[in-house]
This record gives sequence, structure tokens and C-alpha cells, in this order.
Amino acid sequence: MTATDTAVRLALVAGHAAADKLATDIVLIDVSERLAITDVFVIATGNNERQVEAIVDEIEEKLRLAGTKPLRREGKRDGRWVLLDYSEIVVHVQHAEERVFYALERLWRDCPMIGFDPMSAPPVLTAPSDGAGPAEPDTAEAASAESGSAESGSAETDDAETDGAESGSAETDDAETDGAEAEAASTETGSAEQDAADPSPDAAARAADEA
Repeated sequence: MTATDTAVRLALVAGHAAADKLATDIVLIDVSERLAITDVFVIATGNNERQVEAIVDEIEEKLRLAGTKPLRREGKRDGRWVLLDYSEIVVHVQHAEERVFYALERLWRDCPMIGFDPMSAPPVLTAPSDGAGPAEPDTAEAASAESGSAESGSAETDDAETDGAESGSAETDDAETDGAEAEAASTETGSAEQDAADPSPDAAARAADEA
């Protein structure tokens, strides 16, 4: 068993926060195979009590922004060895003398180290406004946006169909009107031609009257 991805990311955030306050000898140790209560130890050194406090404050702030708070703190008043327990990771910020005396790396030398480069970019972890954990996409807003888009597309389709129907109806009416006029003209022309070709007395009388 190895440390979880979340534990590694939190440990990297803590390591970079310590580096921002000029901590030295920053190491990340995967203790997940030896301990059931945590996955990673983060160990950093401050040269004096004030720097130790500054490092601790920066780590707490960066991890708070990442959505997590320590379950317990120990040793902060003395500023010699401060422990921050985040469940998945435990942070040890030690004064240089305590770091040499207790040599935590030697106690856990059988555990694998996690690569850490203070010059690399830290992982980006963002917490929601309630600080409950890493931010997640708002599925309700996404669904609403998709629904709005679908409704808009449907409305545009309906408008296009309505315009097409009205245009087709107008063209049909115009065509029917033109057809009726043409038929009337054809009827008149046919009547005149029929009169001219009709040899009946009535037709002759009409022709005489017209003459």
C-alpha cells in the first residue's frame, strides 16, 4: 500500500508553503505501509523560533485554501517543534537543533521518500466557499445552462418554421390570385373567339349590333 494521491498532493502543498518561508531540509516520507493513522510525514526546518512559527502559519494558510484544517496542533507555543495533524498527512516543523537531535528521517529510513522540488510549481487545490473540500463543478448550473440552450434552439427552430409557413402561405395566395386572373382573362378571350367562330343567328346578330 502506498500513500493516496490526495495525501501526496496535500504534502506537496505543505512542502511548497514551507519553502515559501525559506524552510530548509524539506522532506516528504511515505509512511503508509508502517502507520495506519496517516500516509505522509512532511518534515521541515526553521533556523529560529520566529521562522518556525512563520512556516507553520504559511502551511496552515495554504492547506486551508486547499480545503483542509488540522485536526490537532502540538508545540506551537514553544516554537521548537510544531506538529500539525491533517489525518492524511502529518507536518513536523522543527527548530534546527531539534531536527538534528531527533533525526526523524533516521527513524523512518525504511520508508520511501516522495520526490519534492521546491523550485517546481505547487499543485493547485481550490476549496469551495464553505471549506468542505476541493471545489466540484456545479452540476445544477450546468444542467440549467444546457436546458436554456436547448430551449433557445427550440424557439429559434419554431420561429424559423413559422416564418417558413407564413412565407409559403403568402406565395400560395399570390399564385392562386394570379391563376384566377389568368383564368378570367382566358375565359373572356375564349368567349370572344367563340363568338367570332360561331355561325349561329344570335352570334351574327351580336356581330351586327357591335358593327
